[in-house]
Amino acid sequence: MINNNQLMLLGIFSLAACGGSSENIDSDLISRCDTQSSLVEVSTHSNLLFHIESYNALQPAVIAATINGADSTDYTFQWTQKSGNTLLLKSNRSPLLAFTAQTVGSYQFELTAIGLGNTFTETVTIEVTEGQSNPLAIRSDHQVTMGSGVSFRIDTPISNSPQDISWCLVAGPDLTIDLSTSENPLFSAPIVTEDTFATLRATATINGLAASDEVHLLITKEAAITSPYFDTSIAKTFAYHSGSPYNSVLQNCVYSNQLNQSCTIEQLPLIGQQPNNSKQQILDRLLVSHQWMGENFEYFLDNLDPNSDFATLLQSVTAVVISYDVRPSFYWVVTGAIYLDPNDLWLLAEERDTINEAPDYRSGFGSELNFLMPWRYVKNNQYTSYVTPRSTRVNRSATEMHPDLASLLYHELAHANDFFPRSIHSSLQGPTLLDDYQKREKQQLLISDQLSAMYPLSSDIMTNLADVSFRGEAANETQKAYSPSDITSFFSNDTASDYYAYSTRREDAAMLFEEAMMSYRLSIQRDVAVTDKPEVTTADTISVDWGQRGRVGDNALQSRAAFVIEQILPELDSMSLVSNLPQPIFMVQGDSWSENLTISPTTSSAVNRVSPQTEVTAPPLTLSGNRHRLRED
Repeated sequence: MINNNQLMLLGIFSLAACGGSSENIDSDLISRCDTQSSLVEVSTHSNLLFHIESYNALQPAVIAATINGADSTDYTFQWTQKSGNTLLLKSNRSPLLAFTAQTVGSYQFELTAIGLGNTFTETVTIEVTEGQSNPLAIRSDHQVTMGSGVSFRIDTPISNSPQDISWCLVAGPDLTIDLSTSENPLFSAPIVTEDTFATLRATATINGLAASDEVHLLITKEAAITSPYFDTSIAKTFAYHSGSPYNSVLQNCVYSNQLNQSCTIEQLPLIGQQPNNSKQQILDRLLVSHQWMGENFEYFLDNLDPNSDFATLLQSVTAVVISYDVRPSFYWVVTGAIYLDPNDLWLLAEERDTINEAPDYRSGFGSELNFLMPWRYVKNNQYTSYVTPRSTRVNRSATEMHPDLASLLYHELAHANDFFPRSIHSSLQGPTLLDDYQKREKQQLLISDQLSAMYPLSSDIMTNLADVSFRGEAANETQKAYSPSDITSFFSNDTASDYYAYSTRREDAAMLFEEAMMSYRLSIQRDVAVTDKPEVTTADTISVDWGQRGRVGDNALQSRAAFVIEQILPELDSMSLVSNLPQPIFMVQGDSWSENLTISPTTSSAVNRVSPQTEVTAPPLTLSGNRHRLRED
């Protein structure tokens, strides 16, 4: 039962749009195909059923599994390849095994499905034959819970790119799909009464020849949603370490449509409340929708955290959730967990294929305002964020992954340590973290509360504009009339490091910490600017009215940044750290955002971090607050 305090907090910590819902997509009912086909069912010696198709080399493919007389939500799945040339299997914990065979031949797979009181292990063998010379390829077949957002993507290489793409429904329930971008359909999976397959077919012309491909979706029946917190469909997840001592409570406590009240500290304490903190304890609290997400996160901790910043900061969370439907990332005091968008973790194209592309629900916020406030991270006059679009299907290196993930973690873990810094772990009384939060918030003891009391932001105008840009409130006529030069006068004379800092005092503290640590640890600086808002907005078309590189190094911001760092990472000499940050560099007024990329002094050792094959000349704009879900206070 939800207590009165938790009812009060529902309005504060509501996650009604969790996971990138596609509810606001402008969609149409897709027509059914003239010719039908379906997966072929293959029985076994048990209740486990396989569903196979025809297999061609270089063509995305799937083997699906269902349990006769049962819903797959009651089972866990583990696929293993037993024979054939080695395949990349990035959905091997799903009832749908997606893959692309590069060569013809025979392939055998073993599947173990484990449910309450039942375990089935069966094998299936398929034959892969020679495919078309110019195949159409849809990525990728997968399972989705009913009501969740769904996305597919057709490969569109620069050479042999498909033209005149059209879609139809081969089998399954009626689907209402947004096809405004024909190579990237988006829709919400319908409600089903049992596990149900939906098959879509795309046809196109490649080099003047007709081509087609089918993609399969398993829509799984789930229990009725009872959670007032996670009140829209969410992805199926599992503990990265199956032997975790928290395996039985992890999902129910942090990512469940049946979460009705916060778990107690006794059930799921903060990582730092346990003795002998280690990487193993962090991984024991890791919940993922795909195995590769956990593997890449573990690699990051092992190889890209040389100062143990993130291992230390993670002591203030109960769990880490990485799921293909999390967008944008956030920290949540109701569960004490951080929720990470896997877009910052993928290394292989096959991993990126598994990430849902349903749009951020906030994409239309602030559309009536007459200015933009873009940001980017740079080093040696180059973008450090990975900017190759999803339509360009390539792998990326761990070095290319690192900056985005580091900045994301510095930000979200700043929230966790703002609420529950290590200095108070031993004094938390519970019974839940919410109870301790309420006590601390009432006494204004959070780091962000103290920051606001000691070094308050002064611009009420920017605070009110932030309600429009980050909460979706309607802009009034005065706000609509503000020009970029007006915003420059409001923002540049205040002490916020970023526009998003005005959304809440929590974000103010997190933005200071993120930017300072990126500059200190990685010599990566954040650009922020006020620009105009032309009809077509790209890095080349918007004009900078005012901007700075490395604003956190401004003398006016140093005391604020030093205070936050001292409270979160007292091991560091915060005053020395911020006083040695590079002084801000001003952008050239009137130049475009692109032209203002090269404002730092050049050095002979400057090296472009992004390889020539993956560099793009005009990356998409990133606007303030786009990577983080707003949390209220």
